[in-house]
Amino acid sequence: MSTYSIAEIREQILNENLSLKDIVKSYIAKIEEQNSEVNAFISTYFEEALSEAENIEKKIKNGTAGSLAGAVLGIKDLICERDRVATCASEILGDFESVYDATVIERLKAEDAILIGRTNMDEFAMGSANQFSRYGVVKNPVDTSKVSGGSSGGSAAAVAANMVTATLGSDTGGSIRQPAAFCGVVGVKPTYGRVSRWGLIAFASSFDCIGPFANNVEDAAKVLEAISGFDEKDNTSANIPVQNYSDELKEPKQNIKIGIPEEYFGEGLDPEISKNINETLKKLEANGAELIPISLPHTKYGIATYYVLATAEASSNLARFDGIRYGHRTEKAAVIEELKDEEARLRSEYKDNEAELEIALSKMDSALIKLYKKYRTEGFGTEVKRRIMLGTYVLSSGYYDAYYAKAQKVRRLIQEDFKKAFEKVDVIAGPTTPTTAFDQGAKLDDPVQMYLNDIYTTSANLAGICGISVPSGKHSNGLPIGIQFQADSFQESKILNAGRLVELLDK
Repeated sequence: MSTYSIAEIREQILNENLSLKDIVKSYIAKIEEQNSEVNAFISTYFEEALSEAENIEKKIKNGTAGSLAGAVLGIKDLICERDRVATCASEILGDFESVYDATVIERLKAEDAILIGRTNMDEFAMGSANQFSRYGVVKNPVDTSKVSGGSSGGSAAAVAANMVTATLGSDTGGSIRQPAAFCGVVGVKPTYGRVSRWGLIAFASSFDCIGPFANNVEDAAKVLEAISGFDEKDNTSANIPVQNYSDELKEPKQNIKIGIPEEYFGEGLDPEISKNINETLKKLEANGAELIPISLPHTKYGIATYYVLATAEASSNLARFDGIRYGHRTEKAAVIEELKDEEARLRSEYKDNEAELEIALSKMDSALIKLYKKYRTEGFGTEVKRRIMLGTYVLSSGYYDAYYAKAQKVRRLIQEDFKKAFEKVDVIAGPTTPTTAFDQGAKLDDPVQMYLNDIYTTSANLAGICGISVPSGKHSNGLPIGIQFQADSFQESKILNAGRLVELLDK
């Protein structure tokens, strides 16, 4: 029951084979059965979902239902929903509840989607494996000894485990596409500006995008279409018409031009993944696609450029969490006591030197500064602290020009690489990740190796273009392989078309 597409759910309801309430109950049963192990959801609201199901079923039957009627969705825990927790999986936000709906939430509700819960994630979307969460790790439903991918691992895992019809995640450097590949589902990163960021708690404001996960391209297209479009509340939102993605998928175009970058098939790529992707591309070619060799020469600088710029933006964005306005707070009394103890220690140490004592006392933090430091030390996890420190470093005096300014120049060069490529091709294809999902905890001691999982995805965020990851069979280890397609800005219909062609290869 829970594997039906959105269109199939509506058909079943109209034919009175199933009720929407029964469909919601089937998802609830899946969540109750699997979530204790997978840990995809951090909170759920079953009663509200069941109540909504009754209302929406009436709309379906009388012909007034929206495009997502029958769909049951999970929402990543950094997208604001009125009266719901929005903690970014961080202690620093405590049990913060949003007082408003993000624009994407408003649009989902307007199209009669049923929201059933909040999905787990890496703290503040910083991570490549969903191992940095206040709520614990998210396990891959395909093999629970493996990571689900990050930072939207909870959203990917919920879809892979058939706990929901679809989910929303966010993609800053690959955080939708990478977990989609690891979990064997479809994940779409839209063009920057295509989907409103109003109500998205920011990691890196010039990179962040909200996008869907689903079990098939058609459902992903329906959700993307519903949440896309101009929003005057978001000053980065593009006032460009949204294509009818669903209609265009009814007759996908076979004779597309696919660019194959040599940089995506070099050192570091699992040979079996390379073989799988090439075989999939050869099948598309046999069905009418044209494969065109291209070069994206600045790809090799993508990871370094991304981690300079994204961490710089993160350090600025996260400065707002000061322990005063909302979220976790350090006890003031404890801070005052610590300051008293520190002062007593200094007076004892310099009891025979009044001048040195005065200097030492003058260097002590004020109660406010001490409170701020302690709050952020307690509230932020390891990975977030690491990225704040990196970002602060590259923005600091003496290093801005050496790192941040140079990274911005490289970002422009990466954008130009894609611009030239899209003059020749419709989409660019390659692996989504260099390996399949790895063991839980395997790369915690080597963050650089963990970051390299995003080697094929960060460039799309740097360039602001759109991308999709679609399942492309399985590795001999039994884990999913993802193929990625990228297209020029606001050409989501092209990546959805390419993804649908891959799905049709198995039909």
